[in-house]
Amino acid sequence: MPDQSIPQTRSPEATRGTPGPLDSDNPGAATAPEGVSRRRLLGTAGATGLVLGAAGAAAGYAAAPSSAATPLTSLGSEQAMFHGKHQPGITTPMQARGHLVAFDLAAGAGRKEAAALLRRWSDTARRLMAGEPAGSRDTDVARDAGPSSLTVTFGFGHSFFGRTGLEKQRPVALDPLPDFSSDHLDKNRSNGDLWVQIGADDALVAFHALRAIQRDAGAAARVRWQMNGFNRSPGATAHPMTARNLMGQVDGTRNPKPGEADFDRRIFVPEEPEAGKGGPAWMANGSYVVVRRIRMLLDDWEELSLKAQEDVIGRRKSDGAPLSGGSGATESTEMDLEKTDGSGELVVPINAHARITRPDQNGGAAMVRRPFSYHDGFDADGVPDAGLLFVCWQADPLRGFVPVQRKLDRGDALSQFIRHEASGLFAVPGGAAEGEYVGQRLLEG
Repeated sequence: MPDQSIPQTRSPEATRGTPGPLDSDNPGAATAPEGVSRRRLLGTAGATGLVLGAAGAAAGYAAAPSSAATPLTSLGSEQAMFHGKHQPGITTPMQARGHLVAFDLAAGAGRKEAAALLRRWSDTARRLMAGEPAGSRDTDVARDAGPSSLTVTFGFGHSFFGRTGLEKQRPVALDPLPDFSSDHLDKNRSNGDLWVQIGADDALVAFHALRAIQRDAGAAARVRWQMNGFNRSPGATAHPMTARNLMGQVDGTRNPKPGEADFDRRIFVPEEPEAGKGGPAWMANGSYVVVRRIRMLLDDWEELSLKAQEDVIGRRKSDGAPLSGGSGATESTEMDLEKTDGSGELVVPINAHARITRPDQNGGAAMVRRPFSYHDGFDADGVPDAGLLFVCWQADPLRGFVPVQRKLDRGDALSQFIRHEASGLFAVPGGAAEGEYVGQRLLEG
């Protein structure tokens, strides 16, 4: 669960709407446009009533909004683009709700069936991301909502290429991840032939997309595993800020940002991939995603004192500032790895999570972390099954995720409070051009 985790910017390429206040760390960030879209807000402060019917039945009534009512911003109007150079859901701002789902092709299904499935999925994703019904069999779950920043992202697992006779097109970068000491992996909730990431700012819009994708699979593929996640809703804080995880820590401070000089080189496969460096050609403008279900041992974590928690991370819990900073330090203050206290001890402990995950401590390895938190209830002893659906993007996992995770394996203070329970690695091709479906260059090339 590295130090950099959650994109915050509202990318102009990913959304449509009127720009709003800027995120201080991300110049492209903007809030949703003002005004109410697709919904009429009924009632204003001091002008709302509730009438109860007989026999316990209840119905809500509200006065019509007065002309003096202040319009509220509608998250539903935000729209991400399906067609583009890259697939949506990679640099798109983090959404409030998410679903991750992996499929295996059905017995007897091959390249032809996979191509038909990706064609159906791409058409459904395009429609839903525009706020339109999925098709003639739409379930109406999201009927009253706008696009709500919905994104649908598709990827291929290692096993997909053997199932479709495309072994020669399988990228070297998709070779299985090595074993790590923190792994306690459930194979039934790991990997898969196909992977889909769904994100939206509205829970019903996200579920609607999940259900449409699952129905579209038909007889061609079956669900292997599925996970649900969430994040803080846009606008829940007084001003744009980096999110917090379920440990209460600010999580996402040093995430690479679009527009930085080396961002594309680190995150996306080049338009003309070199052999052994992200290729083959069908992966141009694509990326590789590592997905990990990381359970947080919250009962143990919450027993620690505030100082002990901050020493594990290397940052203040209140504002994310580095421990090496003074009282005026902020989240963006550069961490001083050599600073010591009065007794000569390092202020940022040698095994602090934020120290170990820094790119300059890992040969420049970097990735975009774009996770969701999750909570799947409590076990028989009342222990929460909760943590992070860790999702990270890079041009090559052997130069991104793997070296950082190996470093964490060797002595991260956080490792005793987390457990990696599921894992997957998927090749996510570039975006579909108008008239194309995702993966067409692989399946019809």
